Amino acid sequence: MTLKKLPLAIAALAAILLFLPGCTRIAHYLYLSSYDRDISSAAKDIERAGDNPHRAEAYAKRGSAYSEKARYSKAFKLISSDEYNGLFNLAIKDHDQSIALDPSAQAYYTRGVTYYDRANLEAVVDGRLMGTDADRRAWFAPATADLKVATEKDPRFDMAWDRLGLIHETTGELDEAIADYTQEMALNPLGRARLADAYCTRGGSSPQKNSNEKDPSQKDPTQKEKKYAAAIADYEKSLDLGATADGCSCDPYNPLVSLYTDTRQYDQAWAIVHKAQTSKKWIAPEFLAKLKKESGRSN
Repeated sequence: MTLKKLPLAIAALAAILLFLPGCTRIAHYLYLSSYDRDISSAAKDIERAGDNPHRAEAYAKRGSAYSEKARYSKAFKLISSDEYNGLFNLAIKDHDQSIALDPSAQAYYTRGVTYYDRANLEAVVDGRLMGTDADRRAWFAPATADLKVATEKDPRFDMAWDRLGLIHETTGELDEAIADYTQEMALNPLGRARLADAYCTRGGSSPQKNSNEKDPSQKDPTQKEKKYAAAIADYEKSLDLGATADGCSCDPYNPLVSLYTDTRQYDQAWAIVHKAQTSKKWIAPEFLAKLKKESGRSN
């Protein structure tokens, strides 16, 4: 086995050991050892570098290794908050040095990812969003700033657009996320899937209101019609982009059937049902029963 493939083999072995009784400690050791090797290797590269771009790259590599070690250790509760902050500060110090030596799009992106990873630990816990949208915007603010600089320096930096889109989704800024993924889609096929999901998510927010707010559509029916129309347009766009509705992504099929039924657009509702059946997507029995009853049709 070559040295180049060794870290991948260690990572694969560690992942397997995590699921074996009594082997968790070994898996943690293997992961952390790989980060320590990366830190040591990058330190040597810093000393050997013959010019600023290569030295900047080495600093960025070491900063990312410090960041990954900190993130992994915190996620598995292996270190205290003070120890985590110490590792994170080392990471940012190296990224700052990298940018000072060579303020490239890549350098800003790499520091942005480190800020992103730290914020994500605060914003998402056990798959649930934490805090308010404003809280999450504050946590992600440094990452957002760096990633925007990266896209300004290199508008074709697809992964910077991708991270920005993920941030804007997490902070509830769906219009911005859609704009980010639209930029990414022109550069990377991943952007199309991201965009389909973002349109679907925005569709789900259109006809709903905050329970603490008065719904203006109660006094003005046209407002409700506009909300429904906006939601339908977003769900349809999601389908056009190839939404998978595979259980890991947003489902536009069921909401569309419900919305079309509620707005008495029965032909459109049945068209979505047929499309779902052709694609082997699940339609809730209650939605289908309501459509049959209100449309007077069985197919």
